[in-house]
Amino acid sequence: MAAVEDQQSQPEVSGLRRFLRKFTASDQELESEEVRRESAKADCVCADRVRRGQLVKLSGRLRTVVYTPRTNLPTLEAELYDGTDVVTLVFLGRRHIAGIEPGRALTAAGRVAVRDGHKVIYNPHYSLDAPK
Repeated sequence: MAAVEDQQSQPEVSGLRRFLRKFTASDQELESEEVRRESAKADCVCADRVRRGQLVKLSGRLRTVVYTPRTNLPTLEAELYDGTDVVTLVFLGRRHIAGIEPGRALTAAGRVAVRDGHKVIYNPHYSLDAPK
């Protein structure tokens, strides 16, 4: 009988834990959990597990988008955060891309490179996710 009561009270405890977690976790932890839930798609990998040279598909939210003017080739750089790590998406020869803006959810695919110790995908294939 005690085992049955423990099983019945378990969902209440986990629900209470989730409720309390919203008050005790930092904003960054809550954002990370939310982005991970949103980016949990089929055949997408976590950014913290990707390695140089690997062909990947990532899903997440853009944190920053910066236009970098250069003398020979302008670039648009966007940080894609999936709740585990950041991968920089670099669009060579672009000054602006419609829909590529901070806070936007998207899915990107390409080959991972490493530049200055950071994960980068040059000219990724991407699709914008519907705004929520």
